[in-house]
Order: sequence, then structure tokens, then C-alpha cells
Amino acid sequence: MSEPIKVLIVDDSATVRRLLTALIERDGRMRVVGVAPDPYVAREEIKRLNPDVLTLDVEMPRMDGLTFLKNLMRLRPMPVVMVSSLTDRGAEVTLSALEVGAVDFVCKPRHDLVNTLGSYGLDLTDKIAAAAKARVRPYVPAKKISAGAQAVKPVLLNKTSLVRQVVAIGASTGGTEAIKDVLMNLPPDMPPVLITQHMPASFSGAFARRMDSVSVLSVQEASDGLEVCNGHVYIAPGDRHMLLSRANGRLRIVLDDGAPVNRHKPSVDVMFDSVMETMGADVTAVLLTGMGDDGARGMKRLREAGAATIAQDQKSSVVWGMPGSAVRLEAAQLVLPLNTIAAKVIGLVAKAPGSSFTGTALKRHYGS
Repeated sequence: MSEPIKVLIVDDSATVRRLLTALIERDGRMRVVGVAPDPYVAREEIKRLNPDVLTLDVEMPRMDGLTFLKNLMRLRPMPVVMVSSLTDRGAEVTLSALEVGAVDFVCKPRHDLVNTLGSYGLDLTDKIAAAAKARVRPYVPAKKISAGAQAVKPVLLNKTSLVRQVVAIGASTGGTEAIKDVLMNLPPDMPPVLITQHMPASFSGAFARRMDSVSVLSVQEASDGLEVCNGHVYIAPGDRHMLLSRANGRLRIVLDDGAPVNRHKPSVDVMFDSVMETMGADVTAVLLTGMGDDGARGMKRLREAGAATIAQDQKSSVVWGMPGSAVRLEAAQLVLPLNTIAAKVIGLVAKAPGSSFTGTALKRHYGS
């Protein structure tokens, strides 16, 4: 039997520290080796206890969690699961923490969670277990981008033309940064891109705004009934399944409030099945880094229907759960490093029968 995962809890609330400790100690895979009320104590406890995983509060006195995380990932990279409040600020700071190198996050437990502590505890411990095996990268501060270098949204003549194909992307743990890598390298005249990333409802809007700021495509959180257009990216809201429907020759988003699928809402499998029913083989499906197996079976059905399918490879994935499951099911035609996926998607879209993708905007985008 393997050694238990050693967890250090960093949170300024004694109540939260006790609650997290109780939930983690229920899981035989791990044990809490220490707690710290602030980053200064945490720094000494990390040296003394050498934990495998850190849970880190986003907002603390003396030093905030993001500042501490930057120092930690620069000097002693280790798996970190952020504990975030369900607020706009909590969402923004947590997304910044994922950029810095945190593996995943959970929302701060509420004191009225008596009836849902079981599901919360399972989510918490599953993420800690995944973090313990995750690929952690050192933090290297990004160079500041000048105002003139920010992504400029071009005016596309074909954005309301007939949509002949779609790109569908699913991701979970590590996915916010993987999605950014893909979107930053797609040109503005792409067919519609639909994205299901596992995250809470209070986070998906902030995530969409961040992606819109770095992509030449127009990125937005999906809403029910929204028409799907070329040159646009639609991110599933954190509390709804995102589906695709066709009516009067137009494609529209349908948001569904059904039960979670594979323990997730939104679910990648639900999105993949919907785009297959609506578009048939005219889909390029991508599964990026993520815990679990959501999307693998849907990708298998897409491949059997003739769609192009890509899974991120193990080496470049933070957690090779979802794409690894797709590979084991033989659902992925291609298994690629993250930094090559955007180029392959572009190539597949351009070669698809009846493609309206001209490459003109691609040449402008890359300056070739």
C-alpha cells in the first residue's frame, strides 16, 4: 500500500481549517500533516513537514494567497489546490492563481453545507489526489504586453455566413491555461468554437472575459438561444450543460439544467453528443488536460461518426485523466502535445469538405 498523501492546510479561518481537516482525514488516501493560519507560518511548516500537496486560501491577512503562491512556485514548486470564495474577486484571483501554477481549486466550504458535505468532501479529496500526481511547473513571471500588442478583434465578413463545421473543446484540471494556449493561436476566421471547462457558475463569466482579452476570436459565456457564428467562441456556463441545435438553417446554443453527467455540470460528454447529433462528422473535437473521464465516450461516438478527434498527450497534460481515457477507448485519432494542437485544428478545419475557411485571416494573423 502506498504512503498517504501528506496535506498542509493554509487558511486564516480556524473553522475552515477544522472542516477541511475533517473532510480530508475521512479519505484513506491522504492525511493532514499540519495547518497554518497564514503564509508566514506556512513557509516554515513546508520546510518542516515537506507536504505533498498544499491547500491555500485565496484571501488572507498579512500576505494574500496569490502573492505567496508566486513566491512558492518560483522557489519551491509543489502541487497547490486553491480554496476560493464564490465572488467575482475570488474568481479573478483564482484564475490568476491557475496562471501562476496552482493545479486546481475548490470553493470555500459554507457553514450551511450540512447536507452536501459528502459531495464537497469527495470533490476536495479527488482534487488533492489528482494534484499529488500532477505535473507542476515553476512560475516564470510573464513579460508585460504593451497596449499596442493586445489582441485586436478584426471585422470578419463571413461571421454570419452559413456555419458548416464547429470545433468542440473539453477540459478540466489544468484546462484554463491549456484552453488559453489553444485560443491564442487560432486565427479570427475560425468556425465556431464551443468549450466546456469544468468550473463553478461564478467563474465561467470571468474565464470567458480573460480568454476574450487574449484571443483575436470573440469569446463569450454562452447564453440560451444565442446564435452561433463563425469567428466566435462560446464557453459553457458553470451550472448548465451546453448543447447545440439547428433551426431554420441557423445554429443556436441550448442551455440545459439537467442532472450532472459524470459528476459534472456542464459535461463534455453532453456537449460532444449534442454537436454530433447536430453536425454529424463536421466537427473537430479536442480533449485537453483534466481529471476523470468526462468526454471520452462522447469523443468515441464522434470518431465513429467520422469527426476528427484530438487528445492532448500525457507529457504536456497537468492531469492525463480525460484525454488518457479517450486514448484508452481509441477515441482519439491524434494524440498531440499542447503546443501543436492549435495548428492541427487549423489544418483539419481547412481540409474539411465544404470548408469556408480561406486562410486569408490566418496569414494576416501570423504575418505570413
